[in-house]
Amino acid sequence: MAFETSVSLTDCDYTYAIHSNIKKYTLRDNTFAQTKVGNYELNRLLEAVPNSGDGFKLKIIINKDLTGFKINITDKSGLRLVNIFKNPENKIIQQKFYFLMDSLVEREIFERIEK
Repeated sequence: MAFETSVSLTDCDYTYAIHSNIKKYTLRDNTFAQTKVGNYELNRLLEAVPNSGDGFKLKIIINKDLTGFKINITDKSGLRLVNIFKNPENKIIQQKFYFLMDSLVEREIFERIEK
């Protein structure tokens, strides 16, 4: 999957795009780790029950030029993409995703665009 300037997850209420004021130090302050090739990566486990270890993996990767990014939500193994917005039983997981993304929007890493 290539880096894109905006990402719209299937059935998600919003489209996310790179904010024009994004800074490398802001990424590091928000627990993005720099990879060997220079990209910035954030990994989170979206769990319905905190500290249960049972949930979906969220991975956000921003390229080293800060011009493109990817968002993936996978099963626990990290091998299969999952749509958390399709099943109404995932309401808590959806809220946690939106909470995390809202905090990244507040810090001018992403812009949120209504569909």
